[in-house]
Formats: sequence, C-alpha cells, structure tokens
Amino acid sequence: MVAFEDFVKIDIRVGEIIKVKFFEKARKSAYKLWIDFGDEIGIKKSSAQITECYKKEELIGRQVLGVVNFPPRQIADFMSEVLVLGTYSKQGVVMIQPQQPVEKGDKLG
Repeated sequence: MVAFEDFVKIDIRVGEIIKVKFFEKARKSAYKLWIDFGDEIGIKKSSAQITECYKKEELIGRQVLGVVNFPPRQIADFMSEVLVLGTYSKQGVVMIQPQQPVEKGDKLG
C-alpha cells in the first residue's frame, strides 16, 4: 500500500499543450508535447504514447494533467520532463483532463 504522505509528494498540475510533433525515434508510436504549466513552472516537454486516440491538430490548446516533479527521462534523443497522466484503455491511452477550463499550473488536490 502507498501511504497518503507518499501520494502528496507527487506534484500533479494542469498544463496546456502548445506544440506537438510526431516522435519518429520512439520505439512505440508517440508524440513530443510541449506543455505550458503557467508562470511558476513554465513550459515542459513530454513524450506521450497517445497517437491511437488523438490527432496532432486536436491536441493544441487541450488541458492535461501531468506529474511535474519526477526526474527527467531520456527517451531516444528527447528529454521528457513531465509524465502526462492517462488511462490504458482498450482504444489506447486516454489523457486525464479537467472537466472545465482551469488556470495553467493549478494543482491536483
């Protein structure tokens, strides 16, 4: 079991996707995402295996939840700084999003 004290150490914030590119060097089909988490955190990059459920064009401006305090991870030639949250569903990875627009950088609580 995970203790509540461990859970609260995870910093999950709302960000807005501002740039998307297909990640050609990824082993599994993925996008490179640039996500704006607001003034406090800024713009962070992420590799996300979400190509089955999302087209590049529909991702710009979309709000997502991401873990912003994991250490960066090298994926091929790309440094992924944020873990975008999603569910592993039968249709592919479905991102977790706020139900209504909120401020960039808002913290999950």
